[in-house]
Order: sequence, then C-alpha cells, then structure tokens
Amino acid sequence: MAEEKTFEQSLQELEAIVNHLESGDVPLEAALTEYQKGMTISKTLQTTLKHAERTLAKIVTDTGEIADFEGNSDE
Repeated sequence: MAEEKTFEQSLQELEAIVNHLESGDVPLEAALTEYQKGMTISKTLQTTLKHAERTLAKIVTDTGEIADFEGNSDE
C-alpha cells in the first residue's frame, strides 16, 4: 500500500514536473502524461488548501462550539 504524500512532497513533485516540462526536452507523449499527472496533483493541492482555509476560518466559542469566524469573507 502506497504511503500518502504530504502537501509539501506533492508540491515538490508538481514543481519538478513543471521544471521538466519547461525544459522542452520531453517527447510529446511523455509531456502529455506528465501534464496530466501535474494537473491531478494540482487539483489535490487546491482541495487541501481549500480545506485548510475552511478549517482556519472557524473559531471555538466560549461554550466550546465551533463557529464561522466573522471576519471571513467568502469568494
């Protein structure tokens, strides 16, 4: 069973893919495969960031309840 990568590991992998594609030394078929892999990683990273943003936009009230932070502005 494969171990799940951390956010930082996934970001480094995405950066490596981008650098590899930007080098221009990639055959078309390999470039398409790398691009698709990069897009999958990018979507995963975006989901992780949105989840973190929602978590950070919550506060715990004096009664222990979790509430939306009033300073939070939705997109």
